Amino acid sequence: MGAVRVLLVDDHILMREGLRKLLEIEPGIEIAATAAGGEEALSLMARTPDGERPQVALVDARMPGMDGVTLVARLRAEFPEVAPVILTTFDDDDYIFGGLRAGAKGYLLKDVPPDELVAAIRRAARGETVLGGAASERLVSALRAAPVPAAQADTDGPPGGLSEREYEIARLVAAGAANREIARRLHITEGTAKNHISSCLRKLGLRDRTQLALWVSGNAHPTSG
Repeated sequence: MGAVRVLLVDDHILMREGLRKLLEIEPGIEIAATAAGGEEALSLMARTPDGERPQVALVDARMPGMDGVTLVARLRAEFPEVAPVILTTFDDDDYIFGGLRAGAKGYLLKDVPPDELVAAIRRAARGETVLGGAASERLVSALRAAPVPAAQADTDGPPGGLSEREYEIARLVAAGAANREIARRLHITEGTAKNHISSCLRKLGLRDRTQLALWVSGNAHPTSG
């Protein structure tokens, strides 16, 4: 792929310009535009012709007027070809989970090493979800703390058009189980587990296991009984 076009959205000019200088010297990265807030970012996007818009938007979480979570939701609704990544100093559950539910492709803290930031931008441009260590730990902890929901009654069936086995495997993914553990617990091969996960992602229009885990947490059935 060619150079990844990036939009920087941060209300602090020193951070904005520092990021610009850091990233514009990186091969394969192009700073398409910068904005001091959400409204300015949306206006810039609306004025940019199709095919020339940024592929990735680095968005601060806390900004006056429109916070990063709201901006992410607006970007995903109005410019779905853009991959928003929250880049912030705030290791906060509301921002982490709110941003991911709004459609953010990643959540990184501003102390991320430059090489990891560049790699995350490229991965987000490819459609992957990118999470910094703190966000990953919060997500895994939250998913493991939540009870794995019981299978729904046969009369209703699992949500999202999944089969009973697919939904069972999706719940195990949400509980943090790797393919090997899923295979062992369900007495199937790792290849079969992987195929079921791929089928879940395809049916639900998701890209990776992180998105599947988030989907399960938002679509958990209450325990029957």
